[in-house]
Amino acid sequence: MAGKFTVIPKDTFDALQLDAGVLLRTFDPSAVAAPKDEDIICATTGGIKVDCKPAYSDLGEDVDNCPNNMMELKHLDSWECTLGFTSLGTSPDGIKMSLGCATVSSNKVTLDAPGVVDKTRFNDLWWVGDRADGGYVAVHLKNSLSTDGFSLQTSKNGKGQTSVTLTGHVSINAQNEMPMEFYSSAPSEG
Repeated sequence: MAGKFTVIPKDTFDALQLDAGVLLRTFDPSAVAAPKDEDIICATTGGIKVDCKPAYSDLGEDVDNCPNNMMELKHLDSWECTLGFTSLGTSPDGIKMSLGCATVSSNKVTLDAPGVVDKTRFNDLWWVGDRADGGYVAVHLKNSLSTDGFSLQTSKNGKGQTSVTLTGHVSINAQNEMPMEFYSSAPSEG
């Protein structure tokens, strides 16, 4: 006989995220549809890694007799939101995406000169994956820009792989809008 605490929720398997998902240029959570080929950013290998980490300050850390991590003095400073993956494509647009600050002209990719980053280099993108119940899980990374640069790994008898890390950014025009949103929906919730 199983113990009374050796149980799982009845809907455990409904919300399981399956397979690697897909990176998209656009996605509408209010009108879920299979992606169009032109919306798919690239083929990937090894899965997609989504990270969203808070940075906190303890406003009581320098106050005499104040215990560390007093909840009333905890301050949320920022969010570090990234999406990492390994791309199998080496198109000019794919190389530009991994560089972040670059320009594509025909089949040539050139680096931007140092200075203030051109606002057109920032792009929204989506990762969307399947749920076991037929629904979806999605992450919207806003104002993304590559922050780790270009790294191509080749191998004998293998496929070239480009590592990409994209970081979401807050806009000066929407300073209270954080750079990542999350969605999880059963099929009927669309």
